[in-house]
Amino acid sequence: MEDTHLTQLGRQVDAPASPEAAVLERVPNPQAGTLYLARFTAPEFTSLCPVTGQPDFARLVIDYAPADWLIESKSLKLYLGSFRNHGGFHEDVTISIAKKIVAVAAPTWLRIGGYWHPRGGIPIDVFWQTGEPPAGLWLPDQGVDAYRGR
Repeated sequence: MEDTHLTQLGRQVDAPASPEAAVLERVPNPQAGTLYLARFTAPEFTSLCPVTGQPDFARLVIDYAPADWLIESKSLKLYLGSFRNHGGFHEDVTISIAKKIVAVAAPTWLRIGGYWHPRGGIPIDVFWQTGEPPAGLWLPDQGVDAYRGR
């Protein structure tokens, strides 16, 4: 793992001030060439409404089929935490996270479910994927029911 140039794992690092300042890192996939699904769940994700500045809360479920690279989980935690003081609409925040992961790790396939808690009485759930899932990939349910008072 010497060629990965990890700057956060195993080190004391400050929380990034913004998503743009956050560094999302990757490590080599020791199972490259094997089709499998990895899942990250962020049950307490927060960002800010870009208009009112009020906090927005979501459960993010990120499923991806790694290719040559894995997302390093500490850097993902710090990246997701960088949204805490970031203003963005639910749709933009959710899709931006997915596209950043794709840009860094170039997975075989990725999907994200952003299950946002209600604002003004309306929950907004945002879903995106890179395309059709590969044949033979096991896709478990994301485990989040349609809104009924989550």
